[in-house]
Amino acid sequence: MSTKEQVLEKVLIKEKISTNNEIVLYNDDVNTFDYVIETLIEVCNHSEIQAEQCAILVHYKGKCTVKTGNLKELKPQCSQLLEAGLSAEIV
Repeated sequence: MSTKEQVLEKVLIKEKISTNNEIVLYNDDVNTFDYVIETLIEVCNHSEIQAEQCAILVHYKGKCTVKTGNLKELKPQCSQLLEAGLSAEIV
């Protein structure tokens, strides 16, 4: 096995080990842009611009990844989004 193949193999192994989960926010016909933006700022620690961009993506694309990380970190944030009346899940 060449050195290049060994390096590539090590990179692929590290990618598998360090998989992150995502909180995906889904569009709904209930919540306003302002409410979604405020909630993302409060729960996910987004900047105002980041929260606005996510709200726009959710509106036009139907969903958007709003946070990535390990499952332990994301569970309480996803629960807070759900309690706030938003549609979200961890994938």
